[in-house]
Amino acid sequence: MKRIDLNCDMGESFGAYKLGMDEEVIKLITSANIACGFHAGDPNVMDRTVKMAKENNVGIGVHMGFPDLLGFGRRNMDVSYQELVNYNIYQIGALEAFCRKHDVKIQHIKPHGNMNNMADTDRVIAEAIVDSVLMVLPGIPIFVKPGSELHKLSEEKNVPFILEIFADRAYNKNGTLVSRKIPGAVIKDPKLAAQNVVRMVVDGKVRTIEGDMIEMSGESICVHGDTQGSLEIIRYLRSELEKAGVQIVPIGQTAEEVR
Repeated sequence: MKRIDLNCDMGESFGAYKLGMDEEVIKLITSANIACGFHAGDPNVMDRTVKMAKENNVGIGVHMGFPDLLGFGRRNMDVSYQELVNYNIYQIGALEAFCRKHDVKIQHIKPHGNMNNMADTDRVIAEAIVDSVLMVLPGIPIFVKPGSELHKLSEEKNVPFILEIFADRAYNKNGTLVSRKIPGAVIKDPKLAAQNVVRMVVDGKVRTIEGDMIEMSGESICVHGDTQGSLEIIRYLRSELEKAGVQIVPIGQTAEEVR
């Protein structure tokens, strides 16, 4: 039986501004990537989200992003290696403190938005991410895109990693995600999202935005919490995976299926 983890970006509300349907989504996933105040989230939101994840037995991940609240962390930034190391350590430490408050552990690390996208090809960005984790949370796995620089550096430095695929994003022929500036980059149709994911999980392939089929498989599926209709996407996705004989399980129970 195929097995897969299901993760979602959460805790992305800020002050009086609410984003996503975290209270409903948390019941349907196995891993939560919690914003740490740089691209989204704030101390009160972080506290509530960690508590909610614990109550629902959902694994907690540090969702660290660029310091870019206005752009939601989805703009490229020109930062040095040392700056990014410190940005990441700051965010890891913030979420770890709330985890201590609620007596839970951090399960994984996941870079957000354009920090993650830049780490597909930018070795300096990728190395800063890997090294920041090694410095403060050695042994904790990083979510990586298959074949990315972040993936390669995690292997080189013997850092545990989880191969991640995306339900609500279109892929380029080189395996990277299509820029959100391009029409069709974000998949909002639950049926199309589920079709893509079942193909990746069962057949190890994905249809690119150009129409080509490329190899793509992973250990965890991501649905973005701010994608329009994310709750419906997750519900339909779970249903279609079950029909295909795929079991949704926490990370750590999926690696043998993929590697």
